[in-house]
Amino acid sequence: MDRTTSMATFVRVVDAGGFASAGRALGMSPSTVTEHVHALEARLGVRLLNRSTRKISLTEVGGAYYERSKQILADLDDADRIAHALHSSPRGTLRLNTSVAIPPFLAPVIAEYGELHPDVSVNLSMTENMVDMVGEGFDLAVRDSPVADLSLIARRVATYRLVVCGAPSYLKRRGTPKRPADLLEHNCLGCSHSAWGDEWRFAAPAGKQSVALTGNLQSNSANALRLAALHGQGLIMSPMFLVADEIKAGCLVSILQEFLQDERAINAIYPHRQHMSAKVRSFIDLSIRYFREHPTWAQPCNAQEIGRPQQLHAEQVIGTARRCATSRIAVDQLGS
Repeated sequence: MDRTTSMATFVRVVDAGGFASAGRALGMSPSTVTEHVHALEARLGVRLLNRSTRKISLTEVGGAYYERSKQILADLDDADRIAHALHSSPRGTLRLNTSVAIPPFLAPVIAEYGELHPDVSVNLSMTENMVDMVGEGFDLAVRDSPVADLSLIARRVATYRLVVCGAPSYLKRRGTPKRPADLLEHNCLGCSHSAWGDEWRFAAPAGKQSVALTGNLQSNSANALRLAALHGQGLIMSPMFLVADEIKAGCLVSILQEFLQDERAINAIYPHRQHMSAKVRSFIDLSIRYFREHPTWAQPCNAQEIGRPQQLHAEQVIGTARRCATSRIAVDQLGS
């Protein structure tokens, strides 16, 4: 018989003062109550209760076992209450994994989440490759790459587009590509962990195409590539959300937009669909709501805004780009 049930039944017999009273309280027959107590005594090899036709009394061993059993059952109840509280309201630590490019995109959500749920602390780690969520104990991952593990659940929280961009100084020096094939004449800075290798892929209403490119810098850091582009070293292909501020400020100029029409997913990834904790559920819900209410976040610059920096005098453009690069480098160094 179940040991915990037998222990709880024994405690109830003592508290109720008899087998029949305990049976009524537990919804058991007196014979079932008796079986549970006998099972305990047989397991322990001791007598717990002295029985007579009118009353029961605890043996010396039974008294000690009764007190300890009450404490154990109270601890189990506490554990159940804690588990229920953690599941029903967000609290504890949310272990969150993202790809390296995601934190700037996710920062406003994490900040708002902290204000809404002060009982939750977020432990954020960034990796280029997808982690073993179960083995490494992560609650949630938010990533901009497809989910290869079919045992994981993926829920789209937002979409974004890629953008090819470069500094105004670079475009003034080398010219502005008008179509993907023109990139063969340019210094294209590559992402060394790209699933496409040295290719940049484009999608337009006229069809899809790939261009095999070369450049004098490859890096596994999207931020390193962004900083190189700000310095005028070459062109980069980046998620729009990673360079949105620089494009708005005129430090980088978006090109070839008509050839980058594919929308890509940013997914919240978690291991279990059932019994999802409140801290995970509330973070996913907030992420979806935030980006539904801010639909321009991942594609924040329209064509007119992107075109404005090119209408400035060359000296103004170059000066603005230099100031943006210097300012951004200082910020990145503080965060490193």
